[in-house]
Amino acid sequence: MAKVMVGMSGGVDSSVAAKLLQDEGYEVTGVTLKLFDGEDVDQSTRTCCSLSDVEDARSVAYKLGFDHLVFNFKTDFRKNVMEHFIDSYLKGETPNPCIECNKHIKFDKMLRRAEELGYDYIATGHYAVRQFDEKTGKYLLIRPADRSKDQTYVLYGLTQYQLSKTLFPLGEYDKTTVRKIAEEAGLVNSRKPDSQDICFVPDGDYAKFITENTGKIIPEGDFLNTSGEKIGTHKGVINYTIGQRKGLGIALGKPAYVTDKNAINNTITIGDETDLYKDEITVCNVNWISLDSLTEPIEVTVKTRYSQNEQEATVCPTENGEVLVKFHKPQRAPAKGQAAVFYQDNIVLGGGTIK
Repeated sequence: MAKVMVGMSGGVDSSVAAKLLQDEGYEVTGVTLKLFDGEDVDQSTRTCCSLSDVEDARSVAYKLGFDHLVFNFKTDFRKNVMEHFIDSYLKGETPNPCIECNKHIKFDKMLRRAEELGYDYIATGHYAVRQFDEKTGKYLLIRPADRSKDQTYVLYGLTQYQLSKTLFPLGEYDKTTVRKIAEEAGLVNSRKPDSQDICFVPDGDYAKFITENTGKIIPEGDFLNTSGEKIGTHKGVINYTIGQRKGLGIALGKPAYVTDKNAINNTITIGDETDLYKDEITVCNVNWISLDSLTEPIEVTVKTRYSQNEQEATVCPTENGEVLVKFHKPQRAPAKGQAAVFYQDNIVLGGGTIK
């Protein structure tokens, strides 16, 4: 009997993932990761890491009759996720901490711990499909049956080895069915709301979080127009995001948007909505899943934000391992630090960081 360690956040998805694997005959152990010191939060604005989640996960494990463990990964999480988040914002980027958490914690640290303890696989409640391609000898990451819950965007960093050791039991299920399975099994979290926002910034005030965790005073700077002329004073680059319109604190007599952030010069560029659209972007730190490397231009669809619909583009290799993404139609507000993920049909080719 194969042994699988299931990452259990306390939510309904990971709980049902554990039940499905148990029903298939796997020897299941649940594990909840302690990632940071945070207070419990209101159920209406809950995150994935509140204190009650450990109890919910333990309750499910007890109900289903398997062991439950808690691993303390706070040091690794602070170093690889929280500090990366802070550094990226201070550099004028827009990071995605879920991607870093998957890369460094769930599919690295947790996987290595599982292997040390003699487990054959890890599993999560992500909505994604893992499939082995006999022709290429590679594992593929494929979009799930429920496209509305597709989480492949935050999984593009997985390696072949990590995919070989990971199970995604929910890939063929939709959310309604998952909740029904949980209800029928009498699981305490069957109607628990989905996680929202960033777990370590539950109130969404990124600037406050960065200031409190660094002790840095973020200086004011210049608002510039697209011609480079000063038109006002901003409150500090970490308070703004590409595409932002509300809360700028500047009146120009017409709708105005943040079109660029320059942390080195401490400037925020303001322009019209049309200035947000880009024909192409450069992507670095590329991880290819179903390709060994990119040697010639390929046609793909691409997402530059988690919630974005895929857009047609041509991806071209460059000399330094980065890629140039040429959109077939200009795209609104691609932001430095976010991920660009490439697809062909339902298959995730890979992805990287917008430069």
